[in-house]
Amino acid sequence: MTLRSTLLSTLSASVLCVAGSAAFAECSAPIKVGVLHSLSGSMAISETTLKDAMLMLIEQQNAAGGLLGCQLEAVVVDPASDWPLFAEKARELLTVNEVDVIFGNWTSVSRKSVLPVIEELNGLLFYPVQYEGEESSRNVFYTGASPNQQAIPATDYFLEELGVEKFALLGTDYVYPRTTNNILESYLKDKGIAAEDIFVNYTPFGQSDWATIVADVVALGEDGKQVGVISTINGDANIGFYKELAAAGISADDIPVVAFSVGEEELSGLDTSDLVGHLAAWNYFQSADSEANDKFIAAWKAFAGEERVTNDPMEAHYIGFNMWVNAATEAGTTDVDAVRSAMYGQEFPNLTGGTAVMLPNHHLAKPVLIGEIQADGQFDIISQTTEVPGDAWTDFLPASAVLKSDWKDLGCGMYNVETATCVQLTSNY
Repeated sequence: MTLRSTLLSTLSASVLCVAGSAAFAECSAPIKVGVLHSLSGSMAISETTLKDAMLMLIEQQNAAGGLLGCQLEAVVVDPASDWPLFAEKARELLTVNEVDVIFGNWTSVSRKSVLPVIEELNGLLFYPVQYEGEESSRNVFYTGASPNQQAIPATDYFLEELGVEKFALLGTDYVYPRTTNNILESYLKDKGIAAEDIFVNYTPFGQSDWATIVADVVALGEDGKQVGVISTINGDANIGFYKELAAAGISADDIPVVAFSVGEEELSGLDTSDLVGHLAAWNYFQSADSEANDKFIAAWKAFAGEERVTNDPMEAHYIGFNMWVNAATEAGTTDVDAVRSAMYGQEFPNLTGGTAVMLPNHHLAKPVLIGEIQADGQFDIISQTTEVPGDAWTDFLPASAVLKSDWKDLGCGMYNVETATCVQLTSNY
């Protein structure tokens, strides 16, 4: 390295720390934030926006003075919708880039791939997407919904408000849909729905041919009973599914669909005429009426472009990132163990007018919203609850009903309340 390049490198590092402000005067290096989202492949349609959201949040925090006297630096990688590659990229972030925290993943299979690496290296992952529950890692904070904050309330809405008597549980073939549907099958049977009135089907990522499956769903209602579809279909396969429903002449009045992975981003730029009237269950919609949401939307459009929309996992990153900043500030360090301890009980205003609270089981208390798809790709919120505490373990599977997660006081993610013992597992809960 030449003397000139050495001087330039030193000057650049100084500028990075000082950033024109005394706030960074004591910083020896930036605090690195890993961003682990697919920017290519089948899940890029959903995950690219989450990468952009993290860049906005980091930029805002730096403008507000950074963290602990330092600037934050985003380290962005692309696991390319390749589940084993998620683990490689997570290891790269922690060992090569030496990030202090990771925000990322969408699918549960990608999270399961990352989990052993995060636990082995004592990293910290904030996971922002609804998932199947049945997991509680000391190294993960789950800021998306668990089944009791999305799937169960949506099913109750079908039963109580729409009078659905037969259920088609359609999902993409991976961990989240299969586990969620196992829970829902048990729940529906407890509610008196007969096994023969529950149709379950799984398809690969990117499924495009839906004719036979839609015909099977239609046939389910040949006896005149009301049929409803609970969809855990993920990624771009949703486009073909809704088009096939429309091609078969099936409207939301005939067979309503409630989706758990279709939000504003997935609808953006699509012809939504086939989807109007169908439903989605999330914990946030862009159409939420609150001052905090108005400010968030305005900031997002200023950062990313007027045509860009917000969605539920973005709010989860917004809450998780701000809780991490506050916990690190409280702890006086970004050390994982210290931040983890400071995370318990953290509160931060959500974007729907309430307050998110981090629980000892590493899940949030969140409201449950059900929205009806409109022609403009937005949602009319037709149902909203108060904050519901997220469950790590469901009450509707016998093996899980006896488990409790409490990392704060019990130091255990799988505490058996009947035997008063902690089951210690590392990555496969």
